[in-house]
Amino acid sequence: MIELTPVAADKLRELRGNDPAKAVVRLYVSGKSCCATQYGLAFDKSADPQDTVTELQGIPLAVDPLSAPHCEGATIDFVDSDAGAGFFVRGASTGGGCACGR
Repeated sequence: MIELTPVAADKLRELRGNDPAKAVVRLYVSGKSCCATQYGLAFDKSADPQDTVTELQGIPLAVDPLSAPHCEGATIDFVDSDAGAGFFVRGASTGGGCACGR
């Protein structure tokens, strides 16, 4: 299960507007090491047939089959602070510990 904070939902709605090219929000894994997983968010015209699509607070969220196991339990948030602003994925399954001791 993936969650979307109200702040993140509001920001995604603002960025999406009524643009048909931004019909779906895609959550994906953009990189993975033994210690951390990097995530990405992007708008897409539509979900692919193999995607898992969930509607969160009125926003369709698509996750591809390879990214899905690494996104389980994630919360997508948006933070705006003096250090910068952006979306963050927190609490997702990492798939195990790190062999290097970190």
